[in-house]
Amino acid sequence: MVSQAQQEPALPHSSSTAKRAAASLMDARPAQPLLLRAPTPSIDLPASKPDRAAAAAGKAAAASVFDLRREPKIPAPFVWPHDDARPASAAELDVPLVDVGVLRNGDRAGLRRAAAQVAAACATHGFFQVCGHGVGADLARAALDGASDFFRLPLADKQRARRVPGTVSGYTSAHADRFASKLPWKETLSFGFHDGAASPVVVDYFAGTLGQDFEAVGRVYQRYCEEMKALSLTIMELLELSLGVERGYYRDFFEDSRSIMRCNYYPPCPEPERTLGTGPHCDPTALTILLQDDVGGLEVLVDGDWRPVRPVPGAMVINIGDTFMALSNGRYKSCLHRAVVNQRQERRSLAFFLCPREDRVVRPPDSGAVGEAPRRYPDFTWADLMRFTQRHYRADTRTLDAFTRWLSHGPAQDAPVAAAAST
Repeated sequence: MVSQAQQEPALPHSSSTAKRAAASLMDARPAQPLLLRAPTPSIDLPASKPDRAAAAAGKAAAASVFDLRREPKIPAPFVWPHDDARPASAAELDVPLVDVGVLRNGDRAGLRRAAAQVAAACATHGFFQVCGHGVGADLARAALDGASDFFRLPLADKQRARRVPGTVSGYTSAHADRFASKLPWKETLSFGFHDGAASPVVVDYFAGTLGQDFEAVGRVYQRYCEEMKALSLTIMELLELSLGVERGYYRDFFEDSRSIMRCNYYPPCPEPERTLGTGPHCDPTALTILLQDDVGGLEVLVDGDWRPVRPVPGAMVINIGDTFMALSNGRYKSCLHRAVVNQRQERRSLAFFLCPREDRVVRPPDSGAVGEAPRRYPDFTWADLMRFTQRHYRADTRTLDAFTRWLSHGPAQDAPVAAAAST
């Protein structure tokens, strides 16, 4: 259990309008100018011939658009096998609450304790929560409320931001543009983020895709992504210490990162025991920073049991993804997790996926215990891994092994790979 003294200020669940929240935040701190487009390859990769065929098929699938808030019972494509949707254990996951503020306040004993907590968690299931992160409660609340305001729009308005098949950015209802069965009971809005450019990338996305009325909420997410980028680099310093690798190796690797922000909305479900909000999967990215509301629903598979992760007021959930598992030469784990839904309450969460620049070569350090062990995975670029998971494979615990085989046959062939059973 976490004592009240360890917890950050609670994030209230009550909604406010995105525009009012944005106005107050912008008065407090002007947004820094940044840019929308990334150099090729960007997070929305250009389509190859097989990809264009998949996109055409995706357009047909997208004709079946689900308005989940209006479904009286779950349609057949949303029904999951019992093995995937079986109930969770009553025992919560043992997730340490790590104070990352010790990286800045000179507390050497606290720093050693934090590194040990992270090492133990990441070697077993890859999940921990962080406090002392410096992300303001007002900003976090405004970002959650902005998601609520978007997802409550009429479906036709949300469809203006519809994701193009084969890409990452945009709105989707239940991933029906990618899959025909085992659909998740959720809606998502995803967009890219990087800094150091000439105009604000997230503001440009919202205003350019949804119109000038959405510029204010775009500024909220611009600031939120900037804070997530800073926090992710702080966490990289802690991961360096926990693994005993050269200081700066991981932080420098992600300094020019091009990440993905995803807003998740899980409507109340008439038959929650038959479906999932997000199916069992591992994140192919490097690191995920998750802000949950107070409803809960995240579960992690450990020793054959699904273990709930209880929301801690003011804390953020961190989990290791496949890319960092490769960067740690397999020492830190990317584990299966899922999200469940309920019959009475909607649930919101914000996931910031830290990704390397697309052309960066993912390779563990040569020094220390990580470098001394035999290599588990070959060198690869994030662009190739993203293409693989977006177009050929539903990410699970075998993603890196399947990806390694795909690389050995030459990704230029873009031969389809049998899909795994997760979302």
